[in-house]
Amino acid sequence: MSYQKVKKYFTDAGLEDRILDFDESSATVELAAAAVGCEPQQIVKTMSFLVEGKPILILCAGNVRIDNPKYKARFVEKAKMIPVDKVKELVGHDVGGVCPFAIKENVTVYLDESLKTNQVLYPAAGNDQSAIELSLQELEHHSKPSAWVDVCKLRS
Repeated sequence: MSYQKVKKYFTDAGLEDRILDFDESSATVELAAAAVGCEPQQIVKTMSFLVEGKPILILCAGNVRIDNPKYKARFVEKAKMIPVDKVKELVGHDVGGVCPFAIKENVTVYLDESLKTNQVLYPAAGNDQSAIELSLQELEHHSKPSAWVDVCKLRS
């Protein structure tokens, strides 16, 4: 159902031809990059956290990870991911297909600065066998972020 909501959102936006469907899983950065045929940093990781008990999504490049000191400085608490069994309930998408499109209204979206190194990006499209091709500007427009943040560092 999540995929259908995302597909409808992009159909209404006139971008349904950008949705990519795969026969294989695209649930991880490595799998998604292989399915799309792009570099891992072009995959948009959508990470779900709880801040003051409320769900947030942080979108970041596939080649980075959360930097705990930066996260704590920005959100004034330690990074606490949403438990896997609560992600769909709180955000609206299952793990592996979490994206900032067609999500529940109370979810706040943030874009990490790491995304700015790419002009073409591939976030998930509501399930673990899809993605959508978007420019950085389109991602910003359609994800409706609250703010840009700097809470990541390159994976080592």
